[in-house]
Amino acid sequence: MNTLHRPSPLARPGHARTNAYGRPAAPTRPAAPRPNWRPLSPVGAPIAGVGARIYGGINESGQHPLADPSKTAALQARADEIDAAFAAIEPAVRAVAQRQFEDHFVSTAFDLLRERLGLLVPLNHLKASWAAPLDVCGLYAHCVLATFARLIEQRAVHTHDGAAEDADAPELIQRWGFHAIDVTPCADGRLAGVIDHILRIPAAVIAYRKSYAGALFDVEESLRHWEAVELRRWRESTPNRADAATRYLKIGVYHFSSADPAHEGCAAHGSDDARAAGVLLERLVQFDKAVENTQCCATRAAVLLIGVDTDTDAIRVHVPDAAGHASIDRYVDSLRLYADTAGLAREAAKDAIRAAVAACAQADAADSATEGMRWFCGYLLKNNIAQVDAVRRRHGRGYADAGHTERLIVVGDAVDDVQLRNLAFQAQMDTVEEGASDLDVGVKILSHLHAAQELAVPVLVNFRYDPRIPGARQRAQLRATRMQAAIETRFEALANRGRLHVHAVVRAGDSGPLESATPAPSLGAGADLAAAGAP
Repeated sequence: MNTLHRPSPLARPGHARTNAYGRPAAPTRPAAPRPNWRPLSPVGAPIAGVGARIYGGINESGQHPLADPSKTAALQARADEIDAAFAAIEPAVRAVAQRQFEDHFVSTAFDLLRERLGLLVPLNHLKASWAAPLDVCGLYAHCVLATFARLIEQRAVHTHDGAAEDADAPELIQRWGFHAIDVTPCADGRLAGVIDHILRIPAAVIAYRKSYAGALFDVEESLRHWEAVELRRWRESTPNRADAATRYLKIGVYHFSSADPAHEGCAAHGSDDARAAGVLLERLVQFDKAVENTQCCATRAAVLLIGVDTDTDAIRVHVPDAAGHASIDRYVDSLRLYADTAGLAREAAKDAIRAAVAACAQADAADSATEGMRWFCGYLLKNNIAQVDAVRRRHGRGYADAGHTERLIVVGDAVDDVQLRNLAFQAQMDTVEEGASDLDVGVKILSHLHAAQELAVPVLVNFRYDPRIPGARQRAQLRATRMQAAIETRFEALANRGRLHVHAVVRAGDSGPLESATPAPSLGAGADLAAAGAP
């Protein structure tokens, strides 16, 4: 085995793939260098002589050997499309507000928003008179949510559009000893692109992704997810046979800030990096023990702890040892590897990653017991180095916006079609009581961001349903409307002042459009003024 990523001989041409959850596999601003910036220290020493030949991790050719220009270009094109869509909102709403007292304002505003934003705004958001001016806060929030919905419906923003290596990913991870991946990142919007951008994991192998404040997932719920995947293996041999020697992999992702560690780390843990990593590691161990204690035959899951530097997108991979134990103090740092491998040939750079991972695992490079996890960790590090390279080429040594710039909050089930750093604060929950702390953090962040312009906090409540199950859509609608009412009650003061705008939607699986959960006009409205509510 001499590469980190190899085509799998198990791939079957024409085979229709589903992920482990039973759903079809998805198709597949510059910053100045910060003074005194330095990378964090990983396990292992620098590769002799390399660090002296580079500046900022770039070799003499100007191209890092592990850069992935084609995928980076595709990711950046979609990121630019998303940014442009949201950047157009404020100028368009300002233009509408300036004309609110003109004759024929409703039709004028409707046409302007359709032309500039591609939105068909329901007419209840365009009411204005000299005695009751336009609700600019509500209109702006609606346009944010509707733009998010439009990007989803266009399906123009998913990052894995049929790349051959991504199509082979399910077979590839099975060769490494895993059949499904369950990812729990922190709900912080700076991790919104953790799957597509930071880790660059194909959607086809993600069984579940659910965010929590501090990444502190519900162990019992994760155990139910594990059971659902294993049942499909027994009943349908999907994603592989139940007797195959593979495991379910649970990944927990915490975050930290290298630029301002005391203030821009995880809010749920008071920007205490050690606490963020330690508490999440404890939760991962609890999940592993839950599988072992509730199932027969010495069944075990695999767990992996990953940290993300939100200033550079670099990761720390806390590689488990031969016994499956990880430590918050033992990890491989992709930022250091990025610098240490910049002057090497591509294959030599991959070898350096494998050596660093083996050293972190405290295992021999030929150790078969740890081989699968080590190869997977190497795969993540290789992918992330390409992302680190992309960030540096576009933003210098790190992002200019070290803090939060989220545009909306997504509550309920995750919406992963549109992945971009700092796009949305993800607060996945079934009830407000369950996720109150997550929701409070998100509302506090966006309220602070919008305070200067006195804009409303846009909140999208989303619940999935299975269209194959009778009555599922109606039940999802009921859950969504209850959640909307509970959020408006919890933040009643904000709602009464027009500083909170909540819209409830439901969705058929992970690929359908967002459908309004109430009789109110949908986010997309209709095709013309009449459909939007004109008399």
